[in-house]
Order: sequence, then structure tokens, then C-alpha cells
Amino acid sequence: MEASKLVKMANDIARFFEADPDHAAALEGMTGHLARFWEPRMRRELLSYVSETGGADLRPLALEAVRTNAARLAPASPK
Repeated sequence: MEASKLVKMANDIARFFEADPDHAAALEGMTGHLARFWEPRMRRELLSYVSETGGADLRPLALEAVRTNAARLAPASPK
């Protein structure tokens, strides 16, 4: 999937969770959504995008979720 589409989708999700006044809950909601509903390929591409570009186009909540929870969002390696 194109990185710009992933960024737009992540930013849309972040906008939703930013409405939560509890930052920790918003961060967990954002991370949980990505972990549960994004397929491994999408998460891998988002992690790669942040690693390669610094994630400048992501909303702060989305970027924080990816940076602080990268291990949780990284797809399991095939065995």
C-alpha cells in the first residue's frame, strides 16, 4: 500500500483518539487499533515509513504510538 494512504489512515485514527482527554488512554487506543485492525503488511510499512522518514507527516499521537510501541506493532517473524 502506498505510504501516503497509510499516513492518511493513521492520521484519521489519531484524530478520533485525540478527543480522549486522557493521553495515556488515547495512546493505548491508537496503538491497540493499529495492532488489532491493521494487517501485518500495513503495520510493517508504517513502521518502515517512520524509520525512513521520521514520520513528519503523521499527527503527533500517531507518531508517538508508532515510536513507543514499535515492538508491539511489528508483525511476528515467520517461523
